[in-house]
Amino acid sequence: QVQLVESGGGSVQAGDSLRLSCAASGRTLGRYVMGWFRQAPGKEREFIAVIRFRDGTTSYADSMKGRFRISRDTAARSIYLQMNSLKPEDTALYYCAAASTLDLVSSPDAYVDWGQGTQVTVSS
Repeated sequence: QVQLVESGGGSVQAGDSLRLSCAASGRTLGRYVMGWFRQAPGKEREFIAVIRFRDGTTSYADSMKGRFRISRDTAARSIYLQMNSLKPEDTALYYCAAASTLDLVSSPDAYVDWGQGTQVTVSS
């Protein structure tokens, strides 16, 4: 099992940037991928990006390419989500998750371990 703790959310203005962090503890991450998801009120959980922890290979949802960037720090056992040019429609609870696979999976069902989420609110 992997324990995950997100941080870095907040309330910002449209056009601002935020960097979310997710710190992992527990099992070693060499055979895990870690992903970022978000969920707005009344909507389903939405995939943003995933990173293979051992080599940093990434994959993004098409709608997230360009403004969002996922990265990791192996020494810190952490992943990050850099979000630029934020829009009001980016307002959501942002989660990180871990899956015990080397495939760059995007379905929430593939992820077993989840953080508690960090709120991002973007005002116009």
